[in-house]
Amino acid sequence: MARQEQVLQLEPPHELKFRGPFTDVVTATLKLSNPTDRNVCFKVKTTAPRRYCVRPNSGIIDAGTSINVSVMLQPFDYDPNEKSKHKFMVQSMLAPYDMTDMDQVWKEAKPEELMDSKLRCAFELPLENDKTSASSSLDDGEVKKIMEECKRLQMEVQRLREENKQIREDDGLRKRKVTSMASSPHSSSSQAMMKEEGLSTRVLALCVLFFVIGVIIGKLAL
Repeated sequence: MARQEQVLQLEPPHELKFRGPFTDVVTATLKLSNPTDRNVCFKVKTTAPRRYCVRPNSGIIDAGTSINVSVMLQPFDYDPNEKSKHKFMVQSMLAPYDMTDMDQVWKEAKPEELMDSKLRCAFELPLENDKTSASSSLDDGEVKKIMEECKRLQMEVQRLREENKQIREDDGLRKRKVTSMASSPHSSSSQAMMKEEGLSTRVLALCVLFFVIGVIIGKLAL
């Protein structure tokens, strides 16, 4: 005789999704609903019992009610190229009206009284375009490059300041000369000042960017 069709309603119905990173326990929730007018016994089984902790993994769902089952995936080294072959099965049966010992009921259950539903397992990493993920993807090398660029520009500004100071001093000495000869140093001084202002703006922008990145990384580390 063929087995009965599953009376429990599963949510999700076909696949349990676990979203990483998988350096800590990741929990997926499976909702089991009993729309019938009978109490239903259930068990949750998996092909990888050492990798998961299920709470509760068995019990009774009263008529017209539902429960949430927490499926906890233990930490492991995730390989995105390896597809998960783990599966879960929700086994159920109508509870006898005179049931006193659930373990004994399962032992004495006939095959045609059992119902089951199977679910696949899927592992996912956070979306690459997620802002949080993008911020956390900054590594030490990128931060070091920003710091080096800030330092280089600061040194360049300092050099131009010294050069500009020297030009101003030379310009003061040349003021006694003919106007046509004095105009050239004045022009050089203006150009040096413009370069200094432009580099100062770049240094300020990079330093602000580095500060913001540092704040973001600090929050992600909490």
